[in-house]
Amino acid sequence: MSSSKRILVVDDEEMNRDLIEALLEDFGHEAELVEGGEEALAKLEMGFDLVLLDVMMPGMDGFEVARRIRENPHGKDLPIIMVTALSDREDRVRAVEAGANDFIAKPVDKMELKVRMDSLLNMKEARDDLKGYMEKLEETVMDRIKDLREALMKMSDAQRKTNRAYLDTIERLGIAAEYKDEDTASHIFRMSNYCAILARGLGLMPDEVQTILRASPMHDVGKIGIPDAILLKPGKLTGEEFDVMKTHAENGCRILEGSDSELLEAGMLIAISHHEKWDGSGYPKGLAGEEIPLWGRISAVADVFDALTSKRPYKEAFSNEKAYAILKEGRGKHFDPGVLDVFFKQLEEILAIQDKYRAGQAK
Repeated sequence: MSSSKRILVVDDEEMNRDLIEALLEDFGHEAELVEGGEEALAKLEMGFDLVLLDVMMPGMDGFEVARRIRENPHGKDLPIIMVTALSDREDRVRAVEAGANDFIAKPVDKMELKVRMDSLLNMKEARDDLKGYMEKLEETVMDRIKDLREALMKMSDAQRKTNRAYLDTIERLGIAAEYKDEDTASHIFRMSNYCAILARGLGLMPDEVQTILRASPMHDVGKIGIPDAILLKPGKLTGEEFDVMKTHAENGCRILEGSDSELLEAGMLIAISHHEKWDGSGYPKGLAGEEIPLWGRISAVADVFDALTSKRPYKEAFSNEKAYAILKEGRGKHFDPGVLDVFFKQLEEILAIQDKYRAGQAK
């Protein structure tokens, strides 16, 4: 225990105050002397280590003063020794109930006072040390939590930026494949959003919907390898030219295959399968029915609808009504009947996307 402590002495008799002050000075402590309870309560904020409190005082007695000290935030844990001439059990019980920690009888014995004070002061010092340690520990923990939160926010922001850059790169790859088309990016924005609408309508999980939304823009990435003379030819392709055009599906597969990325793998499946047909007459593998990956079947409906309703080098844009008729004619032949049925059920959403991403207005 450190040597000097501040002791509040509350006694209505000056002789008793002077006696206790002298004893406390011998112990190496500093005494603050007051005559009654009101003055004692007013000085609690000054900060004390212990209270020596007389019981029998005019006005507010020691029991009431003790209760009021305990109600004060500055006195909640302050040790209180009642200095009293009372000795019966009932008075001591009242003192404990009021908040006293110990008692000492009048006349005060010097050694008894020292022993009882030292015991309570040691306990208070240990409690204060523990309280200080806990406050410092709490402050340290809060600082660490703050640092960790900031680090996590920075990491999350970096991951978000990295993911955004990754998605932008994939999107730009799809745009690059369409770049020579007058429609440029508008086609892939429409087509990918159509795919997402169809995926939701088929009951796919939200993460699967996001995957096809992000991966379907790569469906025609293989067109990068198709000569401009064929890609931009204003008339009908010859048989030989169409054979070259069909290689874009396998070209896209070769460009995207072998990656650990879930999106690139999905893009590869879409690129290789979006020209397959339900009846097996499509390309490049002639797959039929459910042999065709679902994402390829979804992309086929979305891609054909957008191709029909968009201007291309070899044709003008068809009306939506004419496109609907062509799609319905291809049900069970070109298109998965279930996917096509969802297309028409979700037609309002489809048309909203068509309007939002009109040619030259990609957003």
